[in-house]
Amino acid sequence: MALAALSMVLLLGGTACGGEEKPEEVSKELAEDEVFSINGKSCTLAQAKIFLTNYQNLYGTVYGVNLWEHDFGENSLEQYVKDLSLSQMAQIMSMDFLAEEQEIALTDEEARKIQEAAKAYYDTLSEAELSYMGISEGDVEEVYRQYGLANKLYRHLTSGISDEVSDDEARVMEVQRIFVTTKEAADEVMGRLESGSDFMTVAGTYNEGGQVEMSLGRGQLPKAVEDAVFALQPEELTDCIQAEDGYYVIKCIDNYNQELTDANKQVILEKRRKEAFEDVYEEYIARIPSVFNEELWESVKLEVSDEIKTNSFFDIYESYCE
Repeated sequence: MALAALSMVLLLGGTACGGEEKPEEVSKELAEDEVFSINGKSCTLAQAKIFLTNYQNLYGTVYGVNLWEHDFGENSLEQYVKDLSLSQMAQIMSMDFLAEEQEIALTDEEARKIQEAAKAYYDTLSEAELSYMGISEGDVEEVYRQYGLANKLYRHLTSGISDEVSDDEARVMEVQRIFVTTKEAADEVMGRLESGSDFMTVAGTYNEGGQVEMSLGRGQLPKAVEDAVFALQPEELTDCIQAEDGYYVIKCIDNYNQELTDANKQVILEKRRKEAFEDVYEEYIARIPSVFNEELWESVKLEVSDEIKTNSFFDIYESYCE
């Protein structure tokens, strides 16, 4: 999401970092069917609709619930999907220019697999979907090529990152939590617990922090609270700990969940990779010019129907190219 936001800045902002004007590089006037141009290379509406249509179907239904039927107020699902699609395409295209600068290119074998993937995805599309998206097989192949090169750049820039994550750094605990905002409530909570009341019963009466039972990793709580919690053994409780936002009392249920800890190692590793990538990417996008056809993009309306349900663009890429 941070990279998506940076890509939106790239398209919508007029200056580089620090308020300096972007250097005059390759630029161009946009044609009527072009959504944006980065460093002189354009993304057509048809190409953008590949992402747009797949995201509208991937995000539109969760656990069998049709989210298009729900009102989300000002932050509409349609606007979210459009913003996400635009920013992803902008990110991919800018990454491709960075790949060229770093002399990274697709091999003949990688290009062949991308061509096969493009044909496979294009063959899944119905007449209604082809009409809605307005794409050719060549459009799919070009977007896959850009996507594949961006992925290759990411792997290159993050290849030197250590994959060693200690058990303690990644450790995930199972806890029960009581959070209150006033000293008076905190004193009452401690009084009840010290008199022998059940933790969950007290939590049901006093907790102001939402969920009582939770899986907890490092970095999720204020430092003083975290230090106390990660020193607990099963069935032990912290004292009442004051933090800037309120008062915490936490009971340890399991001080080491193996499955969640292993999964968290992958989360930590991916965070390291993204940070290493962003160090290079942020500096690069600040110095390449872009043009955005806001009027065209604002005119695009999502068509939600049973005839337009394609959502396999990324899965097919994975099956052929990863």
